[in-house]
Amino acid sequence: MRITSTGLIPILLMLAGAGCSDDSSGDPLQDKVDTIVVIYAENRGFDNMYGAFPGANGIPSTGLIAQTDRDASGTKLTDLPMTWGGVTAAGQTPVVTQMDSGGLPNEPYDVESAFGIQQQTITRDLYHRFYENQMQINGGKNDKFVAFADSGGLVMGNYDGSKMALWNVAKDNVLADNFFQAVFGGSFLNHQYLICACAPEYPNADTAQTTPPIALTVLDMNGTAFTPNLTMKTGSPASTMDGPLIFVNRGAISPKNYFGDNTFRAVNTMQPPYQPSANAPAASDATKKFADTSKPSTLPPQTQQTIGDELDAKNVTWAWYAGAWSSTLAAATTDRNFGASTPGAAPQFQFHHQPFNYYAKYDPMTGAAARTAHLKDYTDLVADAAAGKLPQVVFYKPEGDLNQHAGYASLQAGDAHIADLIAKLQASPQYSKMFIVVTCDENGGWWDHVAPPKGDLLGPGTRIPAIIISPLAKKGTVDHTQYDTASVLRLISRRFDLTPLPGLTARDAALKAAGGQAMGDLTSALNL
Repeated sequence: MRITSTGLIPILLMLAGAGCSDDSSGDPLQDKVDTIVVIYAENRGFDNMYGAFPGANGIPSTGLIAQTDRDASGTKLTDLPMTWGGVTAAGQTPVVTQMDSGGLPNEPYDVESAFGIQQQTITRDLYHRFYENQMQINGGKNDKFVAFADSGGLVMGNYDGSKMALWNVAKDNVLADNFFQAVFGGSFLNHQYLICACAPEYPNADTAQTTPPIALTVLDMNGTAFTPNLTMKTGSPASTMDGPLIFVNRGAISPKNYFGDNTFRAVNTMQPPYQPSANAPAASDATKKFADTSKPSTLPPQTQQTIGDELDAKNVTWAWYAGAWSSTLAAATTDRNFGASTPGAAPQFQFHHQPFNYYAKYDPMTGAAARTAHLKDYTDLVADAAAGKLPQVVFYKPEGDLNQHAGYASLQAGDAHIADLIAKLQASPQYSKMFIVVTCDENGGWWDHVAPPKGDLLGPGTRIPAIIISPLAKKGTVDHTQYDTASVLRLISRRFDLTPLPGLTARDAALKAAGGQAMGDLTSALNL
């Protein structure tokens, strides 16, 4: 049989295709990764832990950091203010008082050597809130972290990361040094963005029947337009050196239409409408499964589309595992004994760290089956990993005393816990086709020297650390690709062929409109 040149073309194309691709989908990620694990620690900026990591964009070695006072003239500081209220949390030894913390030059410094403490010492907490974060970033100058903090000079502190177990994990795998928290501010909003790429809505917050009434955030105005600057109260200290500032109201809910959609959005910590919640059930709630809706900090149930909804629609298995979930849930519906409140004590469950507990789909009565299927405990994670039965998408949140959050957790305890979990995951039968990312929800108020890219009104915010662990990882490298927290969602969407959530599309469009580039999906860290 004679084959013409025209008939030969499709045969050659077929053979060429067979030789250059090892997967039928056209995307090697879908053949080479079966399980994605997200380990979500707490409240550390990149420079705070990895500022001296070899090959990374770390703390500049020379030059005074131009922290400026909060007056209009922007007076540069010579020394840092004291750490207001003292450096160490209650019950910690040695005790480092406010008076012990003064006299440091205006530059980054090592917390351990400056104050004679170690990584197992719990320091006081720092501001990490939506508007304060933007005021600290100051249009990308990053020169107002001290000016708009309640902790004085502590924000400029950092640690010797080479002492950490995770430092060595990063050296053996991939450290991402251009990874930003997805939204400005704190844990609550970044957890919400991780699952929905959105900010929660509080409908009709101005007329809601709560006791006391909801106090909305008060912002400076530019004519009729909102600015992201909180209005300072008369009598607030004039200088950063004189004490922490005082605002008229730095509430949890934005003014109506701040985001241009005629809504009220929750941008700082609100409580879930379902137990476990810091807000106890109303006296009339015989089930004891709901939070009291008359409390102004109880967020109404949310209905936005989440990554869970998208995974369910594609029959992709997933779960959010949380440390101390089971014990706290049991206490919430009985005696509400959530454990000790002493810094460092277990379990220290943080209610706003379980974002799905804010959604109507997981109502404890009408959504009981969904709760059982998807909201699980750390003990379940360990058992599932050992048995090779992890779902395809795993989110894990450590309990409070193990999550590295200043104020109630030490750096060392969380470091050891997360390193141990990584070892357990690497011993799992599923590890050969697993992708693990370890990151923080946000910077916790700690200074970082890298300007976030200009995006939308939600973010991105300050740079945070991220480590990628996988048999596919480009071992021993630093990945400089631009990412944010929602790059996790981009990876999940790509691997499981999901339609990107609207917030992801909006974020990338805003980045490009500002002259920047879209966020990566973490695959630059892999050999695919």
